[in-house]
Amino acid sequence: MATYTLTTPLSSEDTKMLKAGDTVFLNGTIYTARDAAHKRLVELIEKGEELPFDLEGSVIYFVGPTPPKPGDPIGSAGPTTSYRMDSYSPTMLKHGSKGMIGKGKRNQAVKDACVDYDGIYFGATGGAGALLGKQIKSAEVIAYPELGPEAVRKLEVENFPVTVINDTYGNDLYQMGREQYEVKD
Repeated sequence: MATYTLTTPLSSEDTKMLKAGDTVFLNGTIYTARDAAHKRLVELIEKGEELPFDLEGSVIYFVGPTPPKPGDPIGSAGPTTSYRMDSYSPTMLKHGSKGMIGKGKRNQAVKDACVDYDGIYFGATGGAGALLGKQIKSAEVIAYPELGPEAVRKLEVENFPVTVINDTYGNDLYQMGREQYEVKD
């Protein structure tokens, strides 16, 4: 397992060098969106309408941050459970997104879409939202402010730590971890 530092937007060249278990420090712009925002974004894609940000090479963080303390760009920003985005993620990947950040396992359709569209599912450490928030240098609501913490935000991140869970080769870190300990007959 290797460690990489990457700057967004990500390319297929970037994602194809990553393997499940690798550590990545992300720099640049990432976007936030949870299930309500994903539903709206996919509806725009299906209608052929413009999205509030360019999906090409984008990384989307599944987070609903807390309000910031005075002087901070964002509050606690820990990942939310990713399976709620499973029905939307293949469409997002098909239309150019390259990465997703969350916690928990993904369904087979998402894993297949990672292979088909050179996408990566990154895991962020749950319970470390306050520490993750410190790697976010700016945060701006760019769409759906009525969703409150679930609004789409543009974040500028510096050395944002994530782990590759699902790679472009169909590997799944969670399954790999289990296999180490399964008893073979």
